[in-house]
Amino acid sequence: MEDKKLERILDLVEHVEEKEPRRQKKEKPNLKESIYSLRLDELQEWLKENGEKPFRAAQIFEWLYEKRVKTFEEMSNLSKGLREKLNENFALTTLSTIISQESKDGTIKFLFQLQDGYSIETVLMRHDYGNSVCVTTQVGCRIGCTFCASTLGGLKRHLLAGEIVEQVVKVQQALDEVDQRVSHVVIMGIGEPFDNYDSMMNFLKVINHEKGLNIGARHITVSTSGIIPKIYQFADEQLQINFALSLHAPNQELRQQLMPIAKAYKLDKLMEAIRYYTDKTGRRVSFEYGLFGGENDSVEHAEELSKLIKGIKCHVNLIPVNYVPERNYVRTPRNQIFAFEKVLKKNGINVTIRREHGSDIDAACGQLRAKERAQETR
Repeated sequence: MEDKKLERILDLVEHVEEKEPRRQKKEKPNLKESIYSLRLDELQEWLKENGEKPFRAAQIFEWLYEKRVKTFEEMSNLSKGLREKLNENFALTTLSTIISQESKDGTIKFLFQLQDGYSIETVLMRHDYGNSVCVTTQVGCRIGCTFCASTLGGLKRHLLAGEIVEQVVKVQQALDEVDQRVSHVVIMGIGEPFDNYDSMMNFLKVINHEKGLNIGARHITVSTSGIIPKIYQFADEQLQINFALSLHAPNQELRQQLMPIAKAYKLDKLMEAIRYYTDKTGRRVSFEYGLFGGENDSVEHAEELSKLIKGIKCHVNLIPVNYVPERNYVRTPRNQIFAFEKVLKKNGINVTIRREHGSDIDAACGQLRAKERAQETR
């Protein structure tokens, strides 16, 4: 079992470093391209190539992201011929809602079906500062974190950029009914965003664009489990987007037990990459640290974590683990969570405890998909 896990991790290393693959890559699914995949400049170029005026791109973006129409036919200031071309070449709807669960705290988890029948999750979380959407970037995940339901069944495929954008659009359409808007986006759903880097970057450019969803860069957060080459690449993008690392352990041995990716990307090299990011961008990094009862939550672990990240411009987000039936981890007792926090504060570390969302629904990442679509997660 361990050999198979390591083989998957080695496949991932080869993928991100663009070496020859160990196994033949699967062909991309034959999906109709989503109109949401196109940046404004790409849509302008497509229009030119198809005998249309490039200025129509701004009109199409207005229909997509301001009026949020559900059919091309509704784009009434476009010619019938152009609407037909759009309909022939692009899909406006690639997601259909299988189920949505609403928590008593207002959190809503959506399970969407894709064009090829696979399913993904998207979550709306309500905060005092606005409405945040947590998006998925892959169907399943190959990272293999031992505490996460997203990895059950492994990776099926990457999402296209438009399939990620449409998650936010779908949630916004639901919020339109109560005259609210999506104000924040976190890329922390199913999958490893840096394993689907190009689609993720196109997604960011579309939702951040003033003619797109116009969500401010500082209201967007992307998280990674620690794919080192992509951390350097992301740092060099020089974006104002918030960056988070799923750390979950203060030493190499424990981290690779919880997160097999640590066998490929060692903790010392990972911290070098994080320092490069903070030095290059001048921005702080958030360390996501899940607390698992009896595993990584002692005061000794807190002291070790303080030493590991000392001197880095950072913030630690402590996450009391959601119970996942398919996994064996249990929640850290409340008093132990506060003891861990106290040690970090004593050592001058900025720290918060993440507020729980959706405790009365299938809140853990990948949990609703595992429950409703068991055939995908075997």
